[in-house]
Amino acid sequence: MDFATLRSMNGGGGGLICAFNFSNGVSNTFPRSSCFLHQHMNHKRFIMMKLCNNVILRHYYYSNSRKTQIIFSAHSSLNNNSHYPNDDDDQGSSMEGVVFCDANSSPLTPISFLERAARFCGERTSLVYGSLEYKWSDTYQRCLKLASSLTQLGISPGDVVATLSPNVPAMYELHFAVPMAGAIICTLNSRLDASMVSVLLEHSQAKILFVDYQLLEVARSALDLLCKRTSSKLPILVLIADSDSDSTIDTSSISYEYEMLLANGEKGFEIVRPKSEMDPISINYTSGTTSRPKGVIFSHRGAYLNSLATVLLFRMDLFPVYLWTVPMFHCNGWCLPWGVAAQFGTNICLRKVKPKDIFDNVTNYKVTHLGGAPTVLNMIVNSASFDRKPIDHKVLAMTGGSPPPPQIIAKMEELGFTVSHLYGLTETYGPGTFCVWKPEWDLLAPQERSRLKARQGIPHVGLDEIDIKDPETMESVPNDGKTMGEVMFRGNTVMSGYLRDLKATKEVFKDGWFHSGDLGVKHQDGYIEIKDRLKDIIISGGENISSVEVETVLYNHPAVLEAAVVARPDNHWGQTPCAFVELKEGYDDMDSQEIINFCRDHLPHYMAPKTVIFQDIPKTSTGKIQKYVLREKAKALGSIS
Repeated sequence: MDFATLRSMNGGGGGLICAFNFSNGVSNTFPRSSCFLHQHMNHKRFIMMKLCNNVILRHYYYSNSRKTQIIFSAHSSLNNNSHYPNDDDDQGSSMEGVVFCDANSSPLTPISFLERAARFCGERTSLVYGSLEYKWSDTYQRCLKLASSLTQLGISPGDVVATLSPNVPAMYELHFAVPMAGAIICTLNSRLDASMVSVLLEHSQAKILFVDYQLLEVARSALDLLCKRTSSKLPILVLIADSDSDSTIDTSSISYEYEMLLANGEKGFEIVRPKSEMDPISINYTSGTTSRPKGVIFSHRGAYLNSLATVLLFRMDLFPVYLWTVPMFHCNGWCLPWGVAAQFGTNICLRKVKPKDIFDNVTNYKVTHLGGAPTVLNMIVNSASFDRKPIDHKVLAMTGGSPPPPQIIAKMEELGFTVSHLYGLTETYGPGTFCVWKPEWDLLAPQERSRLKARQGIPHVGLDEIDIKDPETMESVPNDGKTMGEVMFRGNTVMSGYLRDLKATKEVFKDGWFHSGDLGVKHQDGYIEIKDRLKDIIISGGENISSVEVETVLYNHPAVLEAAVVARPDNHWGQTPCAFVELKEGYDDMDSQEIINFCRDHLPHYMAPKTVIFQDIPKTSTGKIQKYVLREKAKALGSIS
């Protein structure tokens, strides 16, 4: 799927575009043609209107089999401001009186959240970073001027603008300014090396790269590599300086600086609004933990809906104070740059995530919400006592990215945080499910409460369905908490597709569902629980072993700081569990056999690790353990028997 295909979804010459997900997994877009539709779809239950060229409707209809989806995607910009169905329309006279016009049809876009915040809560604080503080009226004007500056640099609707930056104010502003210019924001992982940055810049075809001053040399090296591979024009480099930090980096060769660029923008810039809410708003590259990163395309519609859904599952009331411990480059910060604006909240930006800074900001600014992978929670619970501060107000901590050990959840709550658990992937705009807490569970023992909270739960309101199915038969697994299947999604907050990779898009949308690659079970109450990645399951002597279950037991050992379990090849059993363990301080003399015996005391013997290796656990910049690295190490060990 490329941008030519995506742009055609706007209507191309003005016609209606329909996207079809057939039961064989084929997904494509076609120009408006009632002949085509009747030829291919007249045996399915659907409703369609013959519309004049400038009308695109926003509706979803499914066949009775639930395997065919027709998407009518969203915009009305009529010359005569209305369209009146007549007797020739496919649905007959049942639609008489319906009018589609500017008064009741406009594309959903997160840009509106900023406009609303500036208009109604303009004097409230929008953003804090060190000594810097902005109000919502300031943020709106800055984004407007920045969008104007982007157009002055030659950015046109549909162009890609990339970022390489930690969670500083510019990153927040660019989430609004780039789409306000009609462009697509591509937030690159700020911990990538120059080689990978160059690959992603080339693949995304970014026209501009905004780079934080601390990452300038990485960006320069990436552009040097890119220059050697292509004759195309290189991205324009814009430096993001930091007024609160002293920099010794040579910036003499930089043509554009963020604040100067912004200052040259026009206050009265007219926002370039999406023609269709299915227009792309962002590209997020997957973490690359299992393969080369793919460019996941988010639409304005999906981002709008997932922003609101995330606000709801975060239980964000009006005027929240959100601490940025989730990288904004990761799934656009779980869509919360836009979501916090929707609730007139305050963003507390952090350049680096450290326990002391977390506790300081929580107490100084009365932070109400923060998020992060289980590794961030682990960092907090294992922080030094002198870095901690007592918390005297309610702080909700959302965790996701990998199944959190129940022990970590329990320890977080001892420190004064209320932990909730969510689950999703880059392809689902980040959060897709959350563990809805039922009041009757308050009466359970602490250990049982933590176990329930570690489940991935139910879909949020932006999703149509989530299910656990046998990927071969596509039958749902029973709600027995034991039978494993693949977690699958469908709904409004599933990605539009992979950038310039139609083959991978078709494959992952096979049979009308998004295939996550995660294995899980369904409990009697319908809540799902992730057991493993498909590629992480260990098959030993014909038995399936969940690496997550073994890791949960390892976290119960008092010496274990972090743990990851992968398969080691075995000539007799096929595979055996191999545990990589990072020890807490003061346990340097720990013996591997003691760890093995501990697991054998708490697990069936065949599930206990046969190998334990003490080392630091490699992770991605978003806190996910790089199991592919550990799998290679375990493979190199050879058979244990």
